[in-house]
Amino acid sequence: MPTVAQNYVNAIKAYNESAQGKPTASAPTDALQGEEFASLVKDAIKEAVKIGEKSEQLTIQGIADRADINQVVTAVAEAELTLKTVVTVRDKVLDAYKEIIRMPM
Repeated sequence: MPTVAQNYVNAIKAYNESAQGKPTASAPTDALQGEEFASLVKDAIKEAVKIGEKSEQLTIQGIADRADINQVVTAVAEAELTLKTVVTVRDKVLDAYKEIIRMPM
């Protein structure tokens, strides 16, 4: 099962190839592509939420001296990286949307 980071990397790679006009390895129908993209986004968001919740739980345990500080720091760093990745993907999607809106009809 691909990790969240692999999903992001695959999505960004597919976006870049599409922007350059390269054909994708497999060419499913548009409806199927939409469903795959939607499920990719939903899964990524669910995973980001899980990572954030894990970080919060470990932080609370760390405050109460029930967790190793290394685990807390690692979880917080992972949550921070996940949030930055989500924000970057969101920004790219908004940029693509703006570019589509500017296209002449």
